[in-house]
Amino acid sequence: MDIIAALIPISILLLIVATAAFLWALRGGQYDDLEGPAHRILHDDDDPAHQAAARSHKTPKTPAPDADD
Repeated sequence: MDIIAALIPISILLLIVATAAFLWALRGGQYDDLEGPAHRILHDDDDPAHQAAARSHKTPKTPAPDADD
């Protein structure tokens, strides 16, 4: 019975750490473009048409507003 008293708080702490890591990755933009890298490997970087299209699709990323404001 003593082991359950130790395992429950450890599992709750592990859940909190995993949730925090997921939210950190989510807010950091880790999951923004899941298909882009898979399609990007198929394109030839030396192709001028591809280079022009890649330049036109790049948009500057704006920082997220602070929650303190």
